[in-house]
Amino acid sequence: MAITAAQVKQLRELTGAGIMECKKALTKTEGDIDAAVEELRKAGAAKAEKKANRIAAEGLCYVSQKNEKEAAVVEVNSETDFVASNAKFQAFVQKVADAAVETKATDLEGFLADKWPEDNAETVKDALVNMIAVISEKLSIRRFAKVTAENGIVASYVHGGGRIAVLVEADTDVVNDEIKEAVRNVAMQVAALSPKYVRAEEIPQADRDHEKEILMAQAINENNALPEEKRKPEAILEKMLIGRLNKEFKEVCLDDQIYVKAEDGKQSVKQYLDAVGKKNGAKISIKRFVRFETGEGMEKREENFAEEVMSQIKH
Repeated sequence: MAITAAQVKQLRELTGAGIMECKKALTKTEGDIDAAVEELRKAGAAKAEKKANRIAAEGLCYVSQKNEKEAAVVEVNSETDFVASNAKFQAFVQKVADAAVETKATDLEGFLADKWPEDNAETVKDALVNMIAVISEKLSIRRFAKVTAENGIVASYVHGGGRIAVLVEADTDVVNDEIKEAVRNVAMQVAALSPKYVRAEEIPQADRDHEKEILMAQAINENNALPEEKRKPEAILEKMLIGRLNKEFKEVCLDDQIYVKAEDGKQSVKQYLDAVGKKNGAKISIKRFVRFETGEGMEKREENFAEEVMSQIKH
């Protein structure tokens, strides 16, 4: 099948690989973008697998913190970035977050059917429809999450005016201002470094096996590129992968990540919390986190503004 320039451009944005490498991968996978990303990773050509973290839609992610034990986060999308800076839209998103922290719904459908706090004659979905009429643009409440701490506290953090929003639940047997600040610092860490898990034990075996397969393919390609006398047996390569895998997993596990404010540049998030806990006679551990990034995993509608203006002039 013919590979389009748009497909090559999309794959380059996802991986950072060269044009010809992207075209070859797309040709080999018959235009399947996800498969092409895998192909480039195995070849070692992809600089990063960024698809899951792409910002591709407009809107805002806000939080509502009811108290130190309850908070909610929502994402509300819009068609254009102009709307995200609209005061009416911002106020609406905050009200959606305030409704989410009170909901007993466990899914989006149930939440949309909830009563709207400002007018019980309306549902959350009705309020959304009304806001669409005000903004004159398609809007959608994409997702929400509510976190209630059972044995500790919940901290929240919003970055970039609503581009990223985070909730972190921590178990702690002592609650004071210093511990609250520490958990909020961890929420900032989650916003900045986007971990996938709290600790290594949470990584599914399927994900471990998949990452091992990718790294093994890279190692074999690198090994085959060496002069024959310098090549290592596959069994040796597999042993060498252990260190690389551990490094990969540390980068995606919150506890093992280097704490962004670490003065020595070595202290992990867990070590930071242990130090704060020791100082305050407490045991602190992160139970879970929720991280929303606006447009995460969605495709942005590409438009040519000049062409749009010209089309309107012609009509």
